[in-house]
Amino acid sequence: MTALSVAQKLGHNFSDQLLLRTALTHRSFGTPNNERLEFLGDGILDCVIAAALFHRFPNLPEGDLSRLRANLVRQEALHRLATQLNLGDSLRLGEGELKSGGAQRPSILADALEALFGAIYLDAGFDAAHAVVVNLYAPLLDELKPGQVQKDPKTSLQEWLQGRKKPLPRYQLLEASGAAHEQRFEVACEIDNPPLRTIGHGASRRIAEQVAAEKALKELLV
Repeated sequence: MTALSVAQKLGHNFSDQLLLRTALTHRSFGTPNNERLEFLGDGILDCVIAAALFHRFPNLPEGDLSRLRANLVRQEALHRLATQLNLGDSLRLGEGELKSGGAQRPSILADALEALFGAIYLDAGFDAAHAVVVNLYAPLLDELKPGQVQKDPKTSLQEWLQGRKKPLPRYQLLEASGAAHEQRFEVACEIDNPPLRTIGHGASRRIAEQVAAEKALKELLV
């Protein structure tokens, strides 16, 4: 998939193609790369999501709004959206990152998506970036249930099992790979009753455990 295809999926026509190309360039490829754009996009995303939540939930206190925002701007949410865009197919990565699966690494995909937000801001201003973020995040915003956002997947899974007097899940680290600054973890979540085993991946053991727990919870709720 080309960089232009990514822009079309986001609904933005770049006037400056260099900004688009830079947003999709990982530091392993060379310079200029997307690190500075990612910094800018991170701030834009925080602002847009905060405003969207403020208007969507007029009666929620600050603490609940902050937790909602944290869930929406975390790496897992960005990775989910980047995957839906097939963003990995358009990234420019160094040979080492390509061979090690960098095009599918959650941290790289999340950073690239934030870099695209920053690039759109520089290309066409805040209103354009705002429109792209709100449109992309619309399904996630619609899924929000403010009374439940304080519970992460591991907590929700534990409470579901406890409520049915079933044994608690076990988490097993299967693999940790990659350089220290970009490690990749694989964790299994195992449940005895009902018998179930799910696998989660993430940039930290905690994230991998949360992903595995979320998969298990979805299986149990089917």
